[in-house]
Amino acid sequence: MTSLESRGARTQGRREELLDELVAVFLAEGFATFTLDELARRLRCSKSTLYGLAASKEQLVVAVVKRFFQRATTAVEQRAAEPHDHRERITAYLLAVAEQLQPASPAFFADLAAFSPAREIYQRNTHSAAARVQQLVSEGVAAGTVRPVHASFVGVAVASVMSAIHRGEVTATTGLDDAAAYRELADLVVTGIAPR
Repeated sequence: MTSLESRGARTQGRREELLDELVAVFLAEGFATFTLDELARRLRCSKSTLYGLAASKEQLVVAVVKRFFQRATTAVEQRAAEPHDHRERITAYLLAVAEQLQPASPAFFADLAAFSPAREIYQRNTHSAAARVQQLVSEGVAAGTVRPVHASFVGVAVASVMSAIHRGEVTATTGLDDAAAYRELADLVVTGIAPR
């Protein structure tokens, strides 16, 4: 590896580290009230270093939210791949979603809802997660480990509940935070598709 390649690898490593630190800050405290100056102080870096990650605060928020959901998706898929039984895979998938959302504060979710580009990322991930549950149900029906249910209906129902969770409706009406709501959803779905 040349010194230029080595420097590039260190720079990329530092960028990844900063993004991960920003994910932790945003999950804990939200992002709307921070300025780039405050973030630079918190991360003990220069403002120009942050501009190296994104050209504006808005673009930085988008990059950090994408990073969070990319890493969460990878973790969720790894957990869902472990069990062999489809009902257990669905449970593992939805519980892993809950686990990944657990560190997210109410401030983070409020800021997601208020900032359209971040909200769209969350919505895309919600739709992808619902489609993945539908796929797991379809596979379970085909394998005979799930009773013969209409997988598309299950997917639509899951998407509706996930969207209600995302919009804050579940929290408002039940008091459950997003992670707890996903745990309840996992129990509901798996109980509903269990063989009779």
